[in-house]
Amino acid sequence: MKYLIAGLGNIGAEYELTRHNIGFLILDRLADREGLKFEHDRHSFITELKYKGRSIHLMKPTTYMNLSGKAVNYWLTQLKIPKDNLLVITDDIALPYGKLRLKAKGSAGGHNGLKNIEQMIGGQDYPRLRFGVGDGFGKGQQVDYVLSPFNQQEMDEIVLNMDLAIDALLSFCTIGLERTMNQFN
Repeated sequence: MKYLIAGLGNIGAEYELTRHNIGFLILDRLADREGLKFEHDRHSFITELKYKGRSIHLMKPTTYMNLSGKAVNYWLTQLKIPKDNLLVITDDIALPYGKLRLKAKGSAGGHNGLKNIEQMIGGQDYPRLRFGVGDGFGKGQQVDYVLSPFNQQEMDEIVLNMDLAIDALLSFCTIGLERTMNQFN
């Protein structure tokens, strides 16, 4: 069984520890933990994790957030992975900080990276793991908020929250979406 796990974010040092990059951060943590190295190849940094008989391809698009669908669509097609075996990890301002929400499908909810994925792969019917980054911003400040670094309290808790997200993504690949949703939502 093959899976594609797409952690969304933006490339560049100025975005590295921002809320919008939580997808990159989670995959970086998993790769570090497993001793994997990302290689740059066609619109992404990509690596492969062998886990419990599964081939799990971890990818971080290099197309910037708003064009994430280009990379996701390329690797789904290239690796011949069905949409059901795609998991997109992204930030979500509608969830409290650190809260995880795994869904089988759904709207982009104003998230430009998810909107582009929907356009490129043809619909909203793909699993996604949303990582809550909170909504601590004023009117018209959403972009500045998601592109700002985590505060100290969030940084103090981020490792535990990322590890929970890693547990959820590995569970998705081994016991399936429904059982993982029951366990982590």
